[in-house]
Amino acid sequence: MESIIFIAPPAAGKGTQAKMLCEAYQIPHISTGDLLRGASLVDDERGKYIKKQISSGAFVSDDIILELLEERLQQKDCNNGYILDGFPRNIEQAIAYENILRKLNKKLGIVIYLDVKKELACKRIEGRVICPLCGSVYNTIIEEAQPKEDGICDHCGNKLVKRADDNSETFGLRYDTYLEKTQPLIDYYDSKNVLYRVSSVNSKDDTFKEISSFLEGSSKL
Repeated sequence: MESIIFIAPPAAGKGTQAKMLCEAYQIPHISTGDLLRGASLVDDERGKYIKKQISSGAFVSDDIILELLEERLQQKDCNNGYILDGFPRNIEQAIAYENILRKLNKKLGIVIYLDVKKELACKRIEGRVICPLCGSVYNTIIEEAQPKEDGICDHCGNKLVKRADDNSETFGLRYDTYLEKTQPLIDYYDSKNVLYRVSSVNSKDDTFKEISSFLEGSSKL
């Protein structure tokens, strides 16, 4: 299977779909956020720099992120494909990523854009609750996404919490900013004929079926 890049606005269900695809096709989920957090725990010059940037809320340089990503892609579990989450975020990063792929003799694969209307995404945000222990996500408004027991995680039994920034005002700003900054990247991949648009208005299972059908029908598996 080739690699998959996920592009999606907030509350489009990217994390849920990535998890389902990883489990179904036994491929790793690579998050640049996870790579940075892991590297920050290493007691070397790079790790100290990353830890300082994260703790101060500053950005980590693209050079460091690309370095970590290149190291991760050389691991054996990436040989049969992977899901890349959180990168690239702009065309400059996309070009740098493609340079890494050429160096490692890997293909670009496909880019899946999860499309969701702002109103629906806002509804998802307003009802979203998460498990701080295992990271599972639920929604108190959307019936299919509700936990079996109110306020309790189905998987580990921990108490669910709501993030402080999961409100309509903050979300509106995040959504508009995301679209503004991401549209050039969407157009870039569309021009390369690797972009596949998926409507994320249906249930997570229906969205997953659509993505899986495309992957299997396009000979990417």
